[in-house]
Amino acid sequence: MSSPHLPIQNPMLTIAVKAARQAGRVITQAADKLDTLTIEHKSLNDLVSEVDRSAEQVIISTLRGAYPEHSILAEESGASGQSEYQWIIDPLDGTTNYLHGFQQYSVSIGLAHRGILTHAVIYDPCRNDLFTASRGRGAYLNNRRLRVSRQERLIHCLVGTGFPFRMFDHLDAYMGMLRELMPKTAGIRRAGSAALDLANVAAGRLDGFWEIGLAPWDMAAGALLILEAGGLVGDLQGNDGYLHNGCLVAGNPRIFVQLLQTLSPHVSPALRTLCTAPA
Repeated sequence: MSSPHLPIQNPMLTIAVKAARQAGRVITQAADKLDTLTIEHKSLNDLVSEVDRSAEQVIISTLRGAYPEHSILAEESGASGQSEYQWIIDPLDGTTNYLHGFQQYSVSIGLAHRGILTHAVIYDPCRNDLFTASRGRGAYLNNRRLRVSRQERLIHCLVGTGFPFRMFDHLDAYMGMLRELMPKTAGIRRAGSAALDLANVAAGRLDGFWEIGLAPWDMAAGALLILEAGGLVGDLQGNDGYLHNGCLVAGNPRIFVQLLQTLSPHVSPALRTLCTAPA
């Protein structure tokens, strides 16, 4: 990270920060009573708790209080409203970690204007780390300007990933990618919150990241953070359809290219079709 340089705050970003911090308080206050929470299985290995829903409601209420005409795409409540502005919300990214007391989870809020990501907030309530970005204005961690890492060779890189845990259609392809990358990097990390992993790429803590099967709310804020920190984000073909097809690769410009080259031989025909499907 470079020397301190305070970002110019946009009113929409300010509201998103307020919403993320309020959700963080909901999450933190409930962390001491995990054994009393009501937990549901949305699908295999996909958990939701009353904390997810409460945090999401706090976020939506705060955003709608300021911008009632904006539309919402949220993990738990889905899509609502129609507007050229859309808030993309994950109220608790890393629910399984949270419910086990494993302190790696985050709040993620992104804003798209006419389909273009314009503002991003990722809040880590465990470390009180606030990541923010606005298109053309840079990315910040606690008001310090962020840059992606300067690493030039994959062999020296720490790379994040997410294991398939809900849908296993592409498990063989993913295992081929993992097998290929493990001896070609300094290490692979699977921490369990994609949003926070992407924020850490923007901060230079991770040199790269890839995952299959993500949802828009997992990626939206983190993708803009990386772009504004000087990195690149794409799908497994290197294209910009990742928010729609759920396949994401990210890193600094040199490592992004090397990751794509290394992963490419293991992209199965089914995955290639997924990555080229129209939005």
